[in-house]
Amino acid sequence: MFGDKKPEAFMKEVCDAVDDLIAYARAKLGLSARNETFVRNTVLDLVGLESYEGTGREYGGQTVSQLLRALVDACARAGLASAEQPERLTDSVMGALMLPPEAVEEAFAAHMALSSEEATQWLYSYSVLSDYVKKEKLDANPRFTAENGLIVTINRAKPEFRDPKKAVSGNSVKGGYPKCTICRENEGYFGRNKRTLRTVTLELGGEEWFWQFSPYGYFHEHGIAVNAKHTPMHVDRGTFVKLMEFVDLFPHYFIGCNAALPRIGGSVLAHDHFQGGGETLPLHRAGISVPLRHPDFPDVAAGVVDWYGTAVRLVGKDARSVADLAEIVRAAWCSYEDRARGIIAEDKDGVHSAVSPTVVRTERGYEMNLILRNNITSGQYPDGVFHAHPEFHVIKKESIGLIEAQGLFILPGRLVEELADLEALLVSGGELPEKYADYAMVFGEMKAMGPVFTEQTAHEAVKKELASVCERILGNTAVFKTQAETAQFMIEKAGFVHD
Repeated sequence: MFGDKKPEAFMKEVCDAVDDLIAYARAKLGLSARNETFVRNTVLDLVGLESYEGTGREYGGQTVSQLLRALVDACARAGLASAEQPERLTDSVMGALMLPPEAVEEAFAAHMALSSEEATQWLYSYSVLSDYVKKEKLDANPRFTAENGLIVTINRAKPEFRDPKKAVSGNSVKGGYPKCTICRENEGYFGRNKRTLRTVTLELGGEEWFWQFSPYGYFHEHGIAVNAKHTPMHVDRGTFVKLMEFVDLFPHYFIGCNAALPRIGGSVLAHDHFQGGGETLPLHRAGISVPLRHPDFPDVAAGVVDWYGTAVRLVGKDARSVADLAEIVRAAWCSYEDRARGIIAEDKDGVHSAVSPTVVRTERGYEMNLILRNNITSGQYPDGVFHAHPEFHVIKKESIGLIEAQGLFILPGRLVEELADLEALLVSGGELPEKYADYAMVFGEMKAMGPVFTEQTAHEAVKKELASVCERILGNTAVFKTQAETAQFMIEKAGFVHD
């Protein structure tokens, strides 16, 4: 199969690949000359080499992905067992090449002394260079901004997550260690290919938290702030305070918190955490449709956001006032019932109403958006009355969490192939095959944009339909179907008045 090439030649390829990675670590990851031999020996053990002949190779400008592919290919050609688990091999090798957690923490602190933006940029860059954040793959994900202002992405790296029951357990790990997928004990844990994970410590609300970047990368510099204690998600006044303290530390980031309930929260509810990063999401760019104010808080501007879901905004420079008023809104919403609108706050199945807060800092102070959510189900809508309705599940069935509620949709990777097939059908004029029966409504709406399609117009029709579906899904999540109704709630139940 390999012609006349001798086994020694394949081993030489492995040595070359190892030396290329060592040179990369010296150039990009902070590997010192003093530690080089020790680290090389660790890598040789990981790949399964019992002998080694140095090459003296210098870093040649390759990307980390190129270097790791070369290593895996060389190990496979050499018949090394390590190549049979390529993800574990590459994760373990990169974990050995990069700085240990304490050194990363120290470097982050040194950058923080200069500016928080420089610190987060350094940590993000290091996470990319170490192959924890697989930016090359993430940049290949389809993404567009639609005319309706929504951002639509298809994330090939993220598994489709359809079971809200797993969210309650926090994606708990078999065996109980770590307790869940975002516990700090994942840092360096081989069982989940987390040897390259590095975190940095934060203090929020007088508690120890930590920050890490997300390998899923839904948006620019997407990361999570996680409570150091494995404690369930919750939203209260203390949450609002912590969110504002976070943007005090990192004013160039937004930060938000999922509603702490299944179907309207994220995929991990068993461990308190926030999500944020370096991108302004559509909700934060939306204007105010109904200006409001609260007589007891003259220093806080307020209003109903001109948005597809149900959201209100509080803006002020005094964090205490913003937190106090946010808690008034939260308490009013969580006790509000209107059975005519299908809004039930609590029943025998538990609590159903919650808020998702999200904060940015601007020249006006803290801008806190409170997204009103409810996860009640019914016979007609067993997945949630205020969840994506069944006709849209072929596009998005997963929980509509914090990020989607702010206007950035993360759609499942299967859509890449399926939508390409639909585009081809639009161009050919073919009928929808049985395997795509769930697309009947969506495909019908696409065809109505015709009747004749080129490859380009078919592609545009698919994008337009995706944006329309995402807008309607946000409309499904809206607990009040008009902004006037939201304003009425704020006035009658939370003490606001028109401004």
